[in-house]
Amino acid sequence: MLAIFESILPIFLLVLLGVALRRSPLIDGTFWNGLEQCGYYVLFPALLFHTLARADFTSIDLHVVGMTAIGVVLLMCLFVLLLWPALRRIGVRAPAFSSLFQAATRWNSFIALAIANKLYGATGLTVVAVVMAAIIIPLNFINVSVLLWFSGAHRGYWQFTLRVISNPQIVSSALGVTVNLLGIPIYEPLMVAVGLVAQASLSLGLIAVGAGLKVRDAVRPRPMVLVGTAIKLIVFPVVMIGIATLVGIGGQPLVLLALSAAVPTAMNGYILAKKMGGDAELYAATATVQTAASFLTIPAVLLFAGQLAAG
Repeated sequence: MLAIFESILPIFLLVLLGVALRRSPLIDGTFWNGLEQCGYYVLFPALLFHTLARADFTSIDLHVVGMTAIGVVLLMCLFVLLLWPALRRIGVRAPAFSSLFQAATRWNSFIALAIANKLYGATGLTVVAVVMAAIIIPLNFINVSVLLWFSGAHRGYWQFTLRVISNPQIVSSALGVTVNLLGIPIYEPLMVAVGLVAQASLSLGLIAVGAGLKVRDAVRPRPMVLVGTAIKLIVFPVVMIGIATLVGIGGQPLVLLALSAAVPTAMNGYILAKKMGGDAELYAATATVQTAASFLTIPAVLLFAGQLAAG
């Protein structure tokens, strides 16, 4: 347990650095909005494209890992959607539910990739890339769809389709998978440049995660924050491990699937909530509590999955 904890400690130290820098007078406050926008439109899409375009999908069972990941994601999305009638009866409003949905189903690829790289190197990156390839496009499609629907502002088919297909994460993921599977050649200096941006995105992304956290919200979390945290950090990895084991996945792929399910929600969901009518403050609070709690829950999940993987 201690070895796992120390392995992921550098990742969380970068998150804490972001927390400290955001509250430091050394950096102008306007920088962080720019970093958020840069991350959303440039850094994270570059990371997705470069990772998926260069991933060696032949080294693992792409079909089983990918289908398991997408199956669990769809199951969790359905589970959260089924909570809506009960939550609505107790006074939860549509924007709050859309943020709960995001917080319970999204995953922080920055943290997953950083931990996978730290623990397993290229193999870890490849497995997480397979998970990314399988779930990022449908997961973003579903989340954007839920946000649009529950906001009540953009239900026209054309506007809906345009907003979904123009999402930077969906576009970059689709392009990366297409380039990889079709073997489309990319001018090498251009690919190197994208790779340099992708490398910067991991460290800057983790710092941005910390900068976006609302520390005060972790002291007295609202009930909806606790619900979103429990679903994401406990229910999600348990379901992932159970189904992966059921279909015969073991070894490092099992541990990395568990990791992908156990990481906290993605901070870019906060930007989506602000832009698309969700409860952005609820999302920020949930992301904060999840990130803090995952410092303890991720090692526990990895330890449990590792024991199962070892037989």
